[in-house]
Amino acid sequence: MQIVETYSHLNGLEYLMVHRLKLWDEIQQAVAAVDASRCRTKVSRESRMRGRVLFSPKELNQGFHSQFTELGWREERVQYYVSADPDVSRDTLNLSPEQQKEAIIAAGNAPLFTYNQTDFVKDRVAVEIQFGKYAFVAYDLFVKHMAFFVGNQIDVGVEILPMKSLQQQMSSGVGYYEGELYNVIRQGRGTPAVPLVILGIAP
Repeated sequence: MQIVETYSHLNGLEYLMVHRLKLWDEIQQAVAAVDASRCRTKVSRESRMRGRVLFSPKELNQGFHSQFTELGWREERVQYYVSADPDVSRDTLNLSPEQQKEAIIAAGNAPLFTYNQTDFVKDRVAVEIQFGKYAFVAYDLFVKHMAFFVGNQIDVGVEILPMKSLQQQMSSGVGYYEGELYNVIRQGRGTPAVPLVILGIAP
């Protein structure tokens, strides 16, 4: 695979190139090492593409998982507690999970345990590989990376998406670089409030 387009949000790419250049090199290395030809295994059942052999999101994910794992990147979770009270939620945002739980109980609410998981983290950089539906991309960009950033687990998030040219050779409904780039830009320069690097890839 190859990186076709790169978008830096809130100087995410500049941060990598100055402070985590080795990791930026590893990300490029991992993408380049994925053999796209081996991932074209899914026979479509959709009426408009019936019988066509498409790129399989599962195979693509396995290819990326193999490459990033070999370079020492690991899955990571951020755990926290939530409640239905907006004031309590604001007050507990920057507390540890244990402190959140105690504060929610002290306010007379029920603490609800939850977490966010990201594909790969190494030295405070998170990488999310996304070949899922549009909604999953928005969740990555506006919730997952933000949760890790606010939780002081990362300094920058990297989102890897298919270019439209690749997405057209996959099942319908998969998010793609050009569309998600527009969605981020439409929010304005400061939203989401986390440094990001959005990569568009293709065979």
